[in-house]
Amino acid sequence: MKKNASIHRTAQALLALAAIAASGSVLAAGNAVLAIHQAPETLDPYNTNTTLTTAVTKSFYEGLFGFDKDMKVQNVLAESYTVSKDGLVYTFTLRKGVKFHDGTDFNAEAAKATLDRVMDPANRLLRANQFNRVAKVEAVNPQTLRITLKEPFGPFINALAHASAAMISPTALKKWGNKDIAFHPVGTGPFEFVEWKQTDAIVGKKFAGYWKQGYPKIDQVSWKPVPENSTRAAMLQTGEADFVFTLPYEQVATLEKSDKVEVVSAPSIIQRFLTFNMLQKPFDNPKVREAIGYAINKEALAKVAFNGYAFAAQGFVPQGVEYAVKMQPIPYNVQKAKELLKEAGYPNGFESTLWSGYNNTTSQKTIQFLQQQLAQVGIKVSLEALEPGKRAELVDSWPDPKTAKVRLYYIGWSSSTGEADWAMRPLFATESWAPKLANYAFYSNPIVDESIAKALVSTDSAERATLYKNAQEQLAKDLPRIPLVTEKVLYAHSKRLSGVYVMPDGNINSSEIALK
Repeated sequence: MKKNASIHRTAQALLALAAIAASGSVLAAGNAVLAIHQAPETLDPYNTNTTLTTAVTKSFYEGLFGFDKDMKVQNVLAESYTVSKDGLVYTFTLRKGVKFHDGTDFNAEAAKATLDRVMDPANRLLRANQFNRVAKVEAVNPQTLRITLKEPFGPFINALAHASAAMISPTALKKWGNKDIAFHPVGTGPFEFVEWKQTDAIVGKKFAGYWKQGYPKIDQVSWKPVPENSTRAAMLQTGEADFVFTLPYEQVATLEKSDKVEVVSAPSIIQRFLTFNMLQKPFDNPKVREAIGYAINKEALAKVAFNGYAFAAQGFVPQGVEYAVKMQPIPYNVQKAKELLKEAGYPNGFESTLWSGYNNTTSQKTIQFLQQQLAQVGIKVSLEALEPGKRAELVDSWPDPKTAKVRLYYIGWSSSTGEADWAMRPLFATESWAPKLANYAFYSNPIVDESIAKALVSTDSAERATLYKNAQEQLAKDLPRIPLVTEKVLYAHSKRLSGVYVMPDGNINSSEIALK
């Protein structure tokens, strides 16, 4: 049955390829199509934990700061800033002459309105925890913004450089409200929102009033969700798309032979893992979690699902993130897994559900591989690759952890602020239980909480290293999740396209997008 389904999908892709080839390239000279592996669940940068979603929102929005290709902080809407000696008061000088797409002036009052919204608990925004150390925001004058913190927060500027910390038109917020702004993005970015058909492309047109002279260099950008790997590759080969991410691993050899396509592979800080709902049996039992760790061959997973463009994860924080502790993966040992399950009271295994936070082809291969591995030790799981809307409903926005339906959950994370706090606090701190952030395991440990909290306010590098080491070593004992693989960044683009690249965290920078 699976074989027939695979043949059917391949046939569909070939038919699509033939139709496109017959009609010729559908791209106009000034229009670029960026094919991505899943649809964004929102266009509100403050209400998503999905890196790919924020990549799309960056076409329309900008923040006070941003990152370059090496994850170094760059000024964007803030020209400069100063910090008080006690590390509590940040004063920002804002860029003059910047307009939102609706003609509203960008100024300190607009920035204050944006930040006040995310800080208001009544709005229940997923990124609220990123700003929970802010005491108050003040518009000193049109070009001067002052933010006072409750306590020192070492990575604060990095947090403001994150793609989620975008400036939203206060006029648009009043017009659309807290919820509907998700479908009507109005920022200061290079492209002005045109339309979003839920099953089709998100389209932006050149913003004539963009503050950065000479940009954008194209007339239109379209972000097109294409979950099927072979279809994305076909679109690139025939010119229906200019850029593809993620790149289908099995298509790399073919694409590399094309004189119209450039394939790019680079290191990343993107980790994929299997997390457990620790509030529910049998995943509240540490021996069950450890058994699952032994039951999975991570090296084989990297080869089977990722075609070798990944490797077994080396700890709970990927190498390349500051303060990451390098650890050996739990070895593949079926007999050890069975022994642990027997000790835990499950000699014949058990049944459960395994969800994927993504519905692309690679993720489907991954959960099928995990299903087969777990079956070898008696754990029978049913599979579901969640559509973005269903993921938001069942996981990201589920209001009560005690009634959460998630059990085993395949998902990924990258520290998109470029530092260790965002690699740990959203995933492992008690304060980050979903729906607040991404602690889908509902894990809680005082050692981890205290270490993360102390490291956050420390300015001593050696002290922070020790605290983060303590936290990671405790995670290795508790196993709220099983680190599976760290991916390589792999993408491709047509040779007529330039200025678009994938960053180490898996975000996409398209601010310099241009076409020949």
